[in-house]
Amino acid sequence: MTAKTKPPFRADQVGSLLRSARLKEARARRERNEIDAGSLKAVEDEEIRKLIKRQEEIGLQGITDGEFRRAWWHFDFLGGLDGVEMVAVEHGIKFAGVETKAQAPRVTGKIGFSGHPMLEHFKFLKANTSRTPKMTIPGPSMLHYRGGRKMINMGVYPDMEGFYHDLGLAYAAAVKAFYEAGCRYLQLDDISFAYLCDPEQRAMLAARGDVPEKQAEIYAGMVRTALKDKPDDLAITMHLCRGNFRSTFVASGGYEPIADILFNTMPVDGYFMEWDSERAGGFEPLRFLPKGHKNVVLGLVTSKTGELESRDAIKRRIDEAAKFAPLEQLCLSPQCGFASTEEGNVLAEEQQWAKLAMIVETAREVWG
Repeated sequence: MTAKTKPPFRADQVGSLLRSARLKEARARRERNEIDAGSLKAVEDEEIRKLIKRQEEIGLQGITDGEFRRAWWHFDFLGGLDGVEMVAVEHGIKFAGVETKAQAPRVTGKIGFSGHPMLEHFKFLKANTSRTPKMTIPGPSMLHYRGGRKMINMGVYPDMEGFYHDLGLAYAAAVKAFYEAGCRYLQLDDISFAYLCDPEQRAMLAARGDVPEKQAEIYAGMVRTALKDKPDDLAITMHLCRGNFRSTFVASGGYEPIADILFNTMPVDGYFMEWDSERAGGFEPLRFLPKGHKNVVLGLVTSKTGELESRDAIKRRIDEAAKFAPLEQLCLSPQCGFASTEEGNVLAEEQQWAKLAMIVETAREVWG
């Protein structure tokens, strides 16, 4: 098996990492106006440098900033788009037995991308690692999926076609901007595709006026628009999961309903896919993966609990997946980030690092 020098890597990660105690304290103090924005940034910078060093020490090639400057994996980016504002809502996002903070993005003007604070976040990451800096942003579907039509000003977008069109173009501008900032590894966290495999989620979409049978193609169309002019040396991956907040979840269901669209109509280089529990179904949908350069990063290691998986058990599952897709097109990662929101999942930092180290060691044994 040849070594992999381009993303996604044989041993990789989704992106978010548990916030350090010092960072959490600084963010809380900033919320109470006890320190200013500059003081918070100084703490973020220092903690991210430590985080980068730890990732490099355990052998990861794709390095993130752990999303340490964010409260949410998606809303911090979406709220920074032109025409989008974060607003208070009646209820947060409902997970299994727990609910997030009651905030959501609302479209109040024409959507666009004319700059974003996360460009500077990426530049800091790139300046502080000798490996491949990886940037993660939510996929375009997430601006629609979380609230639907009710979160879009009808005076601005009387029909949804205009909304989808402008959102795709805004993402194309974002991709270009990150590339110009030096990014060569960009991930779209587009988890709505996995949610579309859950009958309850599809019923929710229908009840609010969407057509579940059409949403996958609509969302894929925005991704194609965003990546229409993607440079050849920019690696783009997608991440799919079924919800990740304080070690809980939202959706269930195997990938069969969206596998063909996912693998064969979207111009991406890799897919980070959750397979750490029975809720994700079997590996059979991998049969749709075209032979060639595309990779699937198997999310076989859970980020939701601290118990360390057996390397032998993980290797057996990789063998199972290889029955449906070539082993040389497979990689290994956690099933999701460890802290999709700043609260983080219910495990200790050392348990997080043990899992990531195990992934690196297992990948070496499997792929060399």
